[in-house]
Amino acid sequence: MSSVHDRTPSHPSVVVIGEALVDVVSSAGVTVEHPGGSPANVAYGLGRLGVNTALLTSIGDDDRAEVIEKHLLSVNVSLLPGSRVPGRTATATAVLAADGSARYEFDVDWNLPPVAPLVLPRVLHAGSIATFLAPGATAVRNLLEQSHERCVVTYDPNIRPALLGSHSEARAIFEDLVPLTDVVKLSDEDAGWLYPRLSPDQAARHILELGSTLVAVTQGAEGSLLATSDTLITVPAVTSTVADTIGAGDSYMAALIYGILGRGTEGFAPPVLESLGCLAATAAAITVRRPGANPPTSQELHAELPEHVTVPG
Repeated sequence: MSSVHDRTPSHPSVVVIGEALVDVVSSAGVTVEHPGGSPANVAYGLGRLGVNTALLTSIGDDDRAEVIEKHLLSVNVSLLPGSRVPGRTATATAVLAADGSARYEFDVDWNLPPVAPLVLPRVLHAGSIATFLAPGATAVRNLLEQSHERCVVTYDPNIRPALLGSHSEARAIFEDLVPLTDVVKLSDEDAGWLYPRLSPDQAARHILELGSTLVAVTQGAEGSLLATSDTLITVPAVTSTVADTIGAGDSYMAALIYGILGRGTEGFAPPVLESLGCLAATAAAITVRRPGANPPTSQELHAELPEHVTVPG
């Protein structure tokens, strides 16, 4: 059985587990491809912030895999052993209509080799399709089960209904994973899909009752809420001229992890939650004002933060 750190040059502060794929966007007869996948975007965002990060994923041995690996290496994110496998790399195809609406088609085959973390990172992040889609979802769950009492575990379900089974099956998988996590981040759309009868704050309370310590729910222009068992705060969105919203949620997640790494010994006290929420909201605002999944560097993020917000480094 291999370790998620075998043959890596140094022990990463964060290990991200989940899918990396190529987004294929077709509009007016023109097709453009670029690296994507929520977990890969989070890893890339952490790399842009200067965090020593590694990604455990499953990509093929084709040209698209080379593009993904080069993209990640450009911000010093390494692929962990087992991430390259024979076959084709997953794709998510978005066909844009004249009114701007998109129809998505996924070609995703998710599998992982048996792995065991021997030297754990400070934060282990898992997300999206990889936590739901068999057979690889079983390996992801096993890693969280082995790790959750030994490092901080963060989770973003990033719901993609087109790739999930029934609603009840998907919610059962999600609720099975939550007790293995410390931090769950989800969008209000994710929360509404999982819990259509609950408001975002009620959904957050429910997830806390399942066993997580901190739940963050993003609500677009309405900001985000961060909840623990004894605190619930709302952090306003940072005003920004929007080019598009691609990658905003993943930038929020990456900045949230970045802040957790530097929070010191105060746990999730209210001032810490305020700083974490402001940090993540600022990162998302920087991302939406420029096209594509283009998260901020640490210098860009520092430059736009209010003086009272503390960040690592």
